[in-house]
Amino acid sequence: MTDAFSLDGATLAAIVAMSVMTYLTRVGGFVIVRFLRLGARARYALAAVPPAVLMAVIAPTVFAKGPAEALAAGITALAATRLPMLGTILVGTAAVVGLRLAIG
Repeated sequence: MTDAFSLDGATLAAIVAMSVMTYLTRVGGFVIVRFLRLGARARYALAAVPPAVLMAVIAPTVFAKGPAEALAAGITALAATRLPMLGTILVGTAAVVGLRLAIG
């Protein structure tokens, strides 16, 4: 019988490799951007990436769930146009919880 909390070498190596690649991906963007001159349009486009990623994460839930999630997604999209990422996440979370309680 195997222990549910045991960790073999291959699993540990996979976790470490994924962690290293995630870190390099995140740091790599900062390193590359440091050597580029970005115009106003490029900076504006890069500023739009976080809300776009948030909506890409939310979209499958909107189409798979009910009206509470769809309304909360709309509220979150509006919040993303005015608030920073953390504020948008908080508004979206509060909206979906409140609408689930109100609508069901």
